Order: sequence, then structure tokens, then C-alpha cells
Amino acid sequence: MRLFDTHCHLDIEDFDHDRDQVIADALSNGVTYVLIPAIAKSNFSAVQTLCRTHTGFYPALGLHPVFIDQHDDEHLDHLSNAINQERPTAIGEIGLDFAIKTLDKTRQISFFNAQLDIAAEHQLPVILHARRSHDEILKHLKAQKLTGGICHAFNGDINQAHRYIDLGFKLGFGGMLTYERSTKLRALAKALPNEAIVLETDAPDLTGAEHQYSRNSPAYLPEVAKSLSEIKGISVEKIAAITTANAMQVLSLTAD
Repeated sequence: MRLFDTHCHLDIEDFDHDRDQVIADALSNGVTYVLIPAIAKSNFSAVQTLCRTHTGFYPALGLHPVFIDQHDDEHLDHLSNAINQERPTAIGEIGLDFAIKTLDKTRQISFFNAQLDIAAEHQLPVILHARRSHDEILKHLKAQKLTGGICHAFNGDINQAHRYIDLGFKLGFGGMLTYERSTKLRALAKALPNEAIVLETDAPDLTGAEHQYSRNSPAYLPEVAKSLSEIKGISVEKIAAITTANAMQVLSLTAD
């Protein structure tokens, strides 16, 4: 199998003491491709360096809404300059988080739209963070001419899912799919067309059932593939082939 982890924060300090081993374990488990999204100006360089160092690793650059208080307007200029200097695979992780009540919604929306403008200008897909904000995000996406992207850790409803799909987006499913108690999420995955789904870990967060309460790892992505295989009633090998092809298509990549 050749699996694509479309959302993994391998650059952050949680992996500083054993990053090489984590990468080796992922490769040995068939995780051939990894998309690493930045969350702030401060980690653009680390993401780019890591992806430059490892074949099959792809960078996304963006300003994450959860850290909106850390972003300055000049960071948007830095993002544009970084794209011009070394074009990333996508813009992300960007979006809106309305679950954390202390975050400034107006400022989030301003930065989100500014980054959508940048993505549209450079014809790059976007990697979305969406919590309790799908309808607001969809409204802003519809106003843009984008090349699509991925809605990371999708947990909306079937109507919202199809609105994303109509805009050229894939929907990311990760460790939460491995829990039998995730009945709504599993039903949603079953109902969606195969070509709409990509796999992710969001490591070090959102660990699956077999590793609950421990650090997540891209090496655990096969467990997500296995759960989706059982939900869809098709082989895990076919799930791997479909979801990797989906990721390659939406990110405009070519398999080596």
C-alpha cells in the first residue's frame, strides 16, 4: 500500500526527540506521502526544511485561526513572499474556529479571506480548519475562484459535505473514524462518494482507538484506512489506492 497522510504536524516540538524514527515507522507502514501544514509565520521555515529533506513530504503554508492573536498583518506579506520564493503545495492550515469563544471572529474572517485571496492569486489549493464554522467558510469559499483543497478533520453534515465537494474539495477523515462510538462520522463516511475522501492523522493530535491518550503518529494511518475499508465494504488496498489518488489529484501532484 501507498498511503497519503494529508494532515500531519511533523515539524512541531512533540517530535523533536524521535522525528527520524517516527518517519521511518511511517514509511515501513506504507505511508509514502505526507502533507505538513504550517500554523504561523514562525514555523514556515521548519515545514519547508522538513519537506525539502524528505522525499514525498509536501509543505502547506498558512496562518491558523486558533493562533489569530499571534498573527500580524505583515505576516500575510511574509506568506506571499514565501510563496514567491519557494512555492508550497497548498495554503494552510487556514480557516475559522468558532468553537473557542475567546477568539476574535471578525479578525479570523479577515485573515481567512486574505489568505483565500493569496491562494486564488497563486492558484494553490487550501487546507481548511473548520470548527462550528462550515456554513461561514462555505460562504467565503463560494465567493472565490479557487482550485479546491481539503477540509481537514471534516465533521459537518452531508449537505455541507456536498457543498464542499461541489467547490472542488476533498474531505479529510482521521483517527476519530476508528472509534465505534463515532456513529455519525462513520455513517457520513459511508454515505460519501469514494472520490471525495482523503485520509489524515493530524499527528500528534486526534489519536485513533488503538492508541487512545497517546501521541498520534503518521505510522497509525493504516488504522484509519482499515476502518474506512470496513465501513465501505471494500479492501484496504483499494481504499489506499483511492484515497492516495484523491489526494494527488486535489493537490496537483504526480506520484513518483
